[in-house]
Amino acid sequence: MLSPVTDADGAPFWRYAAQGELRVQTCADCAEPRFPPRPCCPHCQSFTSEWRRLSGRGRIWSYVVPHPPLLPDYAAQAPYNVIVVELTDAPRIRLIGNLVPEANAPLGAFPPDRIRIGARVQAVFDDAGLPRWILERP
Repeated sequence: MLSPVTDADGAPFWRYAAQGELRVQTCADCAEPRFPPRPCCPHCQSFTSEWRRLSGRGRIWSYVVPHPPLLPDYAAQAPYNVIVVELTDAPRIRLIGNLVPEANAPLGAFPPDRIRIGARVQAVFDDAGLPRWILERP
């Protein structure tokens, strides 16, 4: 299994994910959420931030099912989906992930023909702390 590569700005995201929490960096001055994490707020240029917990709910904004897989490390799991999720709590933020039937399911376990743009999803976390997505109403 591949692990995320972290940097100082993004490390808190992965630390919270390992605890089963979806949090995004938020400007402590103007309250604008931002992703990916970075030192300075793009809206007010403040260098102060906090990590706000979100509900983990969103909707599928876009998706792709690579055939064959684009990355060799994922070849054994093909075909698999990659979805873009627009967060309900922060609609300007879109996260990339995989739609799965349950948190620890293999990447290719969700039937591609059941993926729908606009479908409501909920974040779940696998045993390695990677965020994934399940349908709110399967």
